[in-house]
Amino acid sequence: MAKVEVVMPQMGESITTGTITKWHKGPGDIIELDAILFEISTDKVESEIPSPIHGKIVELLYPEGATVDVGKPIAIIEDDVNAEVSAPAAKAAPAAAKAAAPASVPKEQVTAPSPEGGMTAENKGATAAMAPAEAQEEEETGFRFYTPLVKAMAKEAGIPLSELKNIKGTGAAGRVNKSDLEAYVATRGKGGAAPSAAAGKAAPAKTPAPGGVAQTRASGERVEIIPMDNMRKAIAKNMVLSKQTSPHVNSIDEIDMTSLVKAREKMKHDYKKREGINLTYSHFVLYAIVQALKDHPMVNCSLEGDNIVIKKDIHLGCAVAVPGNGLVVPVIKHAQDLNLTGLARQLDILANKARTKKLTMDDLTGGTYTFTNNGSFGTLIATPVILQPQVGIFCTGVIKKRVMVMEDDSMAIRHMMYGTHTYDHRIIDGELGSKFLASVKHHLENMNPLDLI
Repeated sequence: MAKVEVVMPQMGESITTGTITKWHKGPGDIIELDAILFEISTDKVESEIPSPIHGKIVELLYPEGATVDVGKPIAIIEDDVNAEVSAPAAKAAPAAAKAAAPASVPKEQVTAPSPEGGMTAENKGATAAMAPAEAQEEEETGFRFYTPLVKAMAKEAGIPLSELKNIKGTGAAGRVNKSDLEAYVATRGKGGAAPSAAAGKAAPAKTPAPGGVAQTRASGERVEIIPMDNMRKAIAKNMVLSKQTSPHVNSIDEIDMTSLVKAREKMKHDYKKREGINLTYSHFVLYAIVQALKDHPMVNCSLEGDNIVIKKDIHLGCAVAVPGNGLVVPVIKHAQDLNLTGLARQLDILANKARTKKLTMDDLTGGTYTFTNNGSFGTLIATPVILQPQVGIFCTGVIKKRVMVMEDDSMAIRHMMYGTHTYDHRIIDGELGSKFLASVKHHLENMNPLDLI
C-alpha cells in the first residue's frame, strides 16, 4: 500500500507552469488508470491529464484556477481503494495536522502523463480541497480563503478584499467561487445594491486594464467583465509581439474558383464515401500553398539575427477555431510529401484533436508557414497577423458569385474568392510577396482535382 503524489506535468520544453482549470475527481473518489483526473491550461495548449494509477484520491492540493510550477505535487492518490479517506479539516490546528500525518506510509512522486489521443473525459466534477498551507493561513490570519482565480477576477473588476469578504459564498465551507463573483459583478455593474459593509464608501480606485491601458468606464456604467483565460492571454501576447517584430505587408488578389466549385460538387459525395471525410475548399488551398512554397522557397523561411534560414521541409500550420477558446494552429508536418488527400486527412485529424483538447506540443510546434480561412465565417477579405518566427501567412475569404468581365470582353457569372498573402517586409519585398500570391492563384485556377485525388 502506498500513496502516490501526482505532480504538474511539463507540456513542453519552454513550459514552466500550468493552470488547473478543472478537477474531474474529488477526495474519496475512485479513479481508474488513465481516466481523466484533471484539465490544465498553459500558454500554448489546453489538455486533459489522465491518472497514472488506479486508486482512491486522498487529497487535491490545489483548487481549480491555481497556477502551479511544473514538477510540484498537486494531488495524492492511495493505491488501496478500500482505504478510508477524509478531506483535511479547514479549522484543524497546524500542529495537530502534522501529528496526525502517518509517518510509516511511503509516498511516491509520479508526474501525471501527457494526454493520449482517443481518451474520453468523465463528466463528474469535484470540489478541490484546500491545501494545508492555505488552511493554516486562513486559520492564523482570520481572513477568508479565496482561490487564485477568484482573487484575479476580483482584482480585474476593481473589487478590494474589504468588499470581497462581504460576498456570500456558495462553495465548500461558504467560500466564494467563480459563479458567486460573476453574479456579484453583474449586479454591481448594473448598479445593484452592494453589501451593507461597503455601503456609503467611496468606489474603489480603478485598476489599470491589461496591457497598461487605463480603464475609461464611467461611474455606474453597465458592463460585463470576463477574465481572459490562458489561451486568450497567449493569443494577445503573441499577436502584439508579432506586430512589434514584423513590418506587415498585405498583397491581395481575386481568385476564380469556378472550376474547383464545379469539380467539388461532382465528386464530394463519392469522396466522402471513399475517404470518410468531407472534401472542402481548404484542402485545395492547402495543396496550392504547398506548390507555391515549392516555387518560392524563400517564403518558407525564418529570420535568426542577421541570417535568413530557409526551411527545406514545409510544415504547414492551419488555424482551427476552438469554440469559446479562440483558435489554435496545429501543424501538418512534411506537407511537401503529401498529395491532396494526404493533406485532407492530416487536417481532419488535427482539427478533431483541437476540438477535443487532444493536441500535443508536437502538433503545435515547428510550423514554417500558416494558412487561415476567414471565409468560413462569411468574411470577404481579411489581413491576418503573422505567426512568429514565420514570415508569411495566407488567408482566404468567402467564395461568392460575381459578374466578371472575361478576356474576350464577355460577361459571365463566376465563383470568386479573395486571397491575402501577409508577409514580413524585413525578408519579403513586394515583388516576391506578389509573385507568391500569383503562384497560389495560378495553381487554384488551373488545378484538375481528378488528377490529384
